[in-house]
Amino acid sequence: MELSQLTMFKTVADQGSIVRAAELLHCVPSNITNRIKALERELGVSLFIRKGRGLVISPSGSLFLGYVNKILSLCAESQRVLDPSAAPSGILKIGAIESSATGRLPRLLSKFHQLYPAVQMQFRTADWSQLSNDVVKHELDGAIVAVRPDHPDLHVIEIYEEELVLIASPAAGRINKPQDLAAVDIFMWPEGCPYRGALLGWLKKHGVESAVTSIASYGTILGCVSSGAGVSLVPRGIFEQFKRIGSIRAFTFDDLLPVTNYFISNKNVDLHRAKDRFADLLKEEFRCL
Repeated sequence: MELSQLTMFKTVADQGSIVRAAELLHCVPSNITNRIKALERELGVSLFIRKGRGLVISPSGSLFLGYVNKILSLCAESQRVLDPSAAPSGILKIGAIESSATGRLPRLLSKFHQLYPAVQMQFRTADWSQLSNDVVKHELDGAIVAVRPDHPDLHVIEIYEEELVLIASPAAGRINKPQDLAAVDIFMWPEGCPYRGALLGWLKKHGVESAVTSIASYGTILGCVSSGAGVSLVPRGIFEQFKRIGSIRAFTFDDLLPVTNYFISNKNVDLHRAKDRFADLLKEEFRCL
């Protein structure tokens, strides 16, 4: 069964005549006759009832025509969505590290949905290593990470630099220098987190040792900090998201350098308009950060 056969069958059914169908399809009537007979043999039913010089579609033909219309409609739709000028549609699978998902992406995801309602977004969070592997394996179309991955299959673009802020309860008083953290409990994401690495590197640079408790949840980290149990280092986007609770304050230090966030995708994917528009929106929204 071929699409050309289905097209011939539909045209004959619509026109009620092989001759008129041949004129519309720019082929000889005998070609259409032979192709439809071959289709009937394959299906094991008669699709038309011969009536004089004309044709009347059979009950089996009417049933078959409903499916043929759906098949040809889907084929036409598949061609339209692949047209370079078509609006993005289909499924878009995006991942992000927790800090980006919590602090920077909610407004952008909402805007993307408003701009491209035909795109079905599937979104999830993970650590940067897992996200990179998932993009390489085509399980994600793209991801936002805070560590630049080194893999030959990945296309990497810088989207923004995330300023880092030290957060503490107002009851903890001012934190003026790294040495003020020497006897303070610190709550950070587990090892492998680039923000944890930035903090520990900064403390080591200043000869400060401090206990670090691993917590894989910004909600829990912020709860511990706001209760006065200790401090944490977070992206500014996280602080901006939660500073309204009123029980945390932020401190910045010139030598605590920002961390670059990247959007990664698989360079072996030739065309994915939804992913490309998402990347464009990322660059547009975050160009001033």
